[in-house]
Amino acid sequence: MHDNDNLTIERPTFVTHLECAMEGDHYAADQVHNLSKAGKPLLVRYDLPGVKKALTKDALAQRPADMWRYRELLPVRKCRDIVSLGEVTTPLIRLPKLAAKLGGGEIIVKDEGRLPTGSFKARGLVMAVSMGKALGIKHMAMPTNGNAGAALAAYATSCGIKTTIFCPADTPEVNVSEIELQGATVYRVNGYIDDCGKIVGEGKAKVGWFDTSTLKEPYRIEGKKTMGLELAEQLNWDVPDVIFYPTGGGTGLIGMWKAFDELEKIGFIGSKRPRMVAVQASGCAPMVRAYEAGTEHAVRWEDAHTIASGIRVPQAIGDFLILRAVRESKGFAIAVDDDRISSALNEVAREEGLLLCPEGAATYAAYKQSLADGRVAKTDRVMLFNCATGLKYPLPPVTRTLDRHKPIDYAQF
Repeated sequence: MHDNDNLTIERPTFVTHLECAMEGDHYAADQVHNLSKAGKPLLVRYDLPGVKKALTKDALAQRPADMWRYRELLPVRKCRDIVSLGEVTTPLIRLPKLAAKLGGGEIIVKDEGRLPTGSFKARGLVMAVSMGKALGIKHMAMPTNGNAGAALAAYATSCGIKTTIFCPADTPEVNVSEIELQGATVYRVNGYIDDCGKIVGEGKAKVGWFDTSTLKEPYRIEGKKTMGLELAEQLNWDVPDVIFYPTGGGTGLIGMWKAFDELEKIGFIGSKRPRMVAVQASGCAPMVRAYEAGTEHAVRWEDAHTIASGIRVPQAIGDFLILRAVRESKGFAIAVDDDRISSALNEVAREEGLLLCPEGAATYAAYKQSLADGRVAKTDRVMLFNCATGLKYPLPPVTRTLDRHKPIDYAQF
């Protein structure tokens, strides 16, 4: 086995068509698409009986440990179109001290901060850009709260696709800088991510770029789906009892739910499913409000604010898919306030040595809250998704000093 076998050995491909997530009507594969005629996301469909015949667990186990090991369940047909910066399998990290402290079940963090550009956005954007390359797209544009823009810039630059990116004016400086440095043209906009999205949408006809916004193209879901494929394989083809997922646009939650369905249909897992929990911030919780109201769609959240900028998404086009996954799995949607997010980030770092991003910390805060109110049992094995490296975000200052020229009081240590 060579480390790049997944990128260089041609595999059989099984994409049959695309399907409107709302209406179910079909669209041709291998053509450029954004939304369906109904204005809803398109889902990639596969010949799963064919995959079942072609792929075994043993064969999979012999492949290098990266997200491209699942090629039979991915849309990129030819090796020449794969755009890769090293999408490694991300680790599962146990939090035994906190589990003992809380008196709950096993707490596991899937640390997506190990991926290229430091976030799980790499999964979705590597697939979108690879398919863009395959389909001959020359210019891609998107709105971003930071990490998605960085991933798009990196992958598109690596294969010569032009990128134009729009972000809210208060997007963290590190994100704006990395987007620009990695070859994109980035603009700060005085508004939220959906305001940036409107600019991208209007520019589609006027500029001719491809709209790569969350769920407005079919392939970011397929990249994020690999979180579910990978997670099940890491747990020896089992699934956790509960998944806490930081939810803005919700692509990953939707993708994982799709992954579990596909894995069952090819015989890799059974019918057991994790309860899917959509975690949002109290200052921007449209999914929580819709879940509690029993509605299928979420009304835009006005005056959205939170320190967890990645989940500050006032309105998501895939709202019905997020809510569908939550309800079908017997999960729930939960909001946590910024103080609890900050406290959770500090607690995990100081107790376990794991530095979460604010969105990842929100999942730990949500788990604590759910354990306390009984929505999660003390015996449940839970999976928390840390969606980016905590090093991208502001850290608390340290002011403690020591003067080496003066006598040192070693008793203080």
